[in-house]
Amino acid sequence: MSDTTYTKIFSGSFIIVQLAMDRLKSAGINAIIKDESESGRLAGFGASIQGYQELYVSDDELEHAQAIIDSVNEELQP
Repeated sequence: MSDTTYTKIFSGSFIIVQLAMDRLKSAGINAIIKDESESGRLAGFGASIQGYQELYVSDDELEHAQAIIDSVNEELQP
């Protein structure tokens, strides 16, 4: 079993996280979405921020993933 660590590279609304996730997946990067509001709902607790998610990638893929996230952020700038 490998000792892989993950780093948060992005956080935001569900829609933007899904866009970033799609771009990462297209580049062959496996990312993990953390959604505490959904976890809380499933456990029977309320959530303070609905639709807020965090995106994590393996440290092995961090540099490539960060370049993709930077590109997504640039696209979203007005």
